[in-house]
Amino acid sequence: MFDLTDLERAHAIVGQAVPATPAHAWPLLAARLGTEVVVKHENHTPIGAFKVRGGLVYLDRLKRERPNIPGIISATRGNHGQSLAFAASRHGIPAVIYVPRGNSVEKNRAMKAFGAELVEHGEDFQAAAEEAQRRAQFTGLHMVQSFHPDLVLGVATYALELFRNAPDLDILYVPIGQGSGICGCIMARDLLDLKTEIVGVQSTQAPSYALSFAAGKIVTTETSNTLADGMATRIPDANAFALIRKGAARIVQVTDDEVAAAIRAYWTDTHNLAEGAGAGALAAALQEKPKLSGKRVGLVLSGGNIDFDLFRRWVGTDAPAMA
Repeated sequence: MFDLTDLERAHAIVGQAVPATPAHAWPLLAARLGTEVVVKHENHTPIGAFKVRGGLVYLDRLKRERPNIPGIISATRGNHGQSLAFAASRHGIPAVIYVPRGNSVEKNRAMKAFGAELVEHGEDFQAAAEEAQRRAQFTGLHMVQSFHPDLVLGVATYALELFRNAPDLDILYVPIGQGSGICGCIMARDLLDLKTEIVGVQSTQAPSYALSFAAGKIVTTETSNTLADGMATRIPDANAFALIRKGAARIVQVTDDEVAAAIRAYWTDTHNLAEGAGAGALAAALQEKPKLSGKRVGLVLSGGNIDFDLFRRWVGTDAPAMA
């Protein structure tokens, strides 16, 4: 898909807008997991999530190859759309973003604040994506899919930063939505010739990649009703699945309750706010805690864009007390 030179070049492109994000070892989190742990804080980017990296690299190439592009169009549950809106605004390109009805109110507001035209359509991501594709065909707008080599190249820059900061990680837990994040981690690990075991994380309410990984072929689901919207995927991308199947050790499924507990743990142990998918890696590590003794563990906190009402339900006054 790309080589180390490409990845270094992409890191330079991303770096023009996004400083390297921190990777911290938090003592309270280490005590909770019973082992060494490093958190990669992609919640500290200008859009509060790792996706910004992919949008910047994708739009850089698109603008160079098609300088007169009339605009882009895509579908999202939030962070992908924010990434494209942020990058498009830097290049002066109009962006149209489709979201399902009932999508995160605050992510919708953020996309519009970055300059995107927001359209609500359908009951889930898949319906929104199909409508965006139809509109692209008759408007001439460039359709940006949720998984593309340039998106993977861009988001792989966070893995490059992490692995160069902590090349001795035994295990890295990564949430899976459409797959760009985990694929970027797999590619960066392999290009740096490291031995880190990469473990994907999905919701029990949206386990399409986990089911596909177990079956050795693409498996779709009828629903994706998790509150962790960044992991709400019904239909795996075939290219992403091929890379995940080859490069991941396993995929762990976590419940919404486990995700909520992980969000609260991040808040109490690090005072960092995680959205549902952003806490997925910690939820999986906590589930697998008995396996982690003596291991050096990496967690990708992929984003912090949680709506206030859900934050209050999962973390605030409505939430159960922490153990």
